[in-house]
Amino acid sequence: MSFKSILQDMKGELGSISRKGFEGRFGRSRSHRVVEESTVTAVDALRQSCWANMPPELLRDVLMRTEESDCDWPSRQNVVACAGVCRSWRDIMKEIVRNLEVSGKITFPISVKQPGPRNTLVQCFIKRNRSSQTYHLYLNYSQASNDNGKFLLAARRCRRPTYTDYIISLNAGEISKTSSNYIGKLRSNFLGTKFTIFDAQPPNAGAKVTKSRSTRLVGMRQIAPRVPAGNFPVAHISYELNVLGSRGPRRMQCVMDAIPFAAIETGGTAPTQTAFIPGNFDSFPSLPFFRSKSMRSDSFQSGPLSTPKDEMLVLKNKTPRWHDQLQCWCLNFNGRVTVASVKNFQLVASLENGAGGQEQQQENVVLQFGKVGKDIFTMDYQYPISAFQAFAICLSSFDTKIACE
Repeated sequence: MSFKSILQDMKGELGSISRKGFEGRFGRSRSHRVVEESTVTAVDALRQSCWANMPPELLRDVLMRTEESDCDWPSRQNVVACAGVCRSWRDIMKEIVRNLEVSGKITFPISVKQPGPRNTLVQCFIKRNRSSQTYHLYLNYSQASNDNGKFLLAARRCRRPTYTDYIISLNAGEISKTSSNYIGKLRSNFLGTKFTIFDAQPPNAGAKVTKSRSTRLVGMRQIAPRVPAGNFPVAHISYELNVLGSRGPRRMQCVMDAIPFAAIETGGTAPTQTAFIPGNFDSFPSLPFFRSKSMRSDSFQSGPLSTPKDEMLVLKNKTPRWHDQLQCWCLNFNGRVTVASVKNFQLVASLENGAGGQEQQQENVVLQFGKVGKDIFTMDYQYPISAFQAFAICLSSFDTKIACE
């Protein structure tokens, strides 16, 4: 039997097993008994299959080839299914699948909280729904016309008297702070000129939680434990005021509180989340791949910014040039943006707080965002920011800016 036929046979059995397990776990079940019964069915099906007694060496080889062959979505879901089969398969996949920075592949949900690959832009697109005030982030712009694209994140705009919140969730059908799918939010001031990105879990081991009404309620145990335990500020975004009302592009600056400036230098590293904290996220019971007893101490691969000398990374928008023939401001998006809009921007590292001799960093675009059609926008990002941070920054461009237009 050839390896290709073995792989197809394994995928066929995994598909039937994972569908039973995933439908029971992610579907709208009436009670926990439905989840337990579906889990038992999946486990029994695995024990009866020919893969139950496979030698560990052969199993590792098969899983490694599966991970190498299924590089893009939707075939990448086979890797996720393998990690959700059983503990032994999950342990092997933990060793095989590398983080996004190294592999350049978005696989598990935690990938949206990890820095992107170096020197390669991850191409995504955002769909805006004006009626519901929601925004959906998908992987790969080539699937923009297909509703079955790889979904990553969703956000919902919540207008308040003095500020605006953008609630960010892993589930498009459950965008709420009280949901276990809640991973963070973006909050603006009244004028829409200053924004703060909050993470639902600490971006590094030394992060400090910001007190809010929800965190106080959690401390008093007056609400369900599924509510996120805190708001950790990870970035601040500011737009320059346009008091005179002069025409021109917006000017913005992003201070990444959790990322040191040294991260963009040679040999530098950015904080990398490798697991969701169990207390906040229980929406992936079929993928306990991320959970361990040492979760709180081993969930981050780099430490906090502990000394004053560790400068924070500052991103600023790349200054466009005026095109005399077109009579407009222009930026080179390499074909990724096709419609002129005041929302379009490119972010590069600001060298004002960094070391000298880093002029090449000013040409290295960390994040670019632009319009390509009605309510469709491209979002491309790379190291050292994550999809969650990039998405939140782009959401700030959608917000109404009374004093910046």
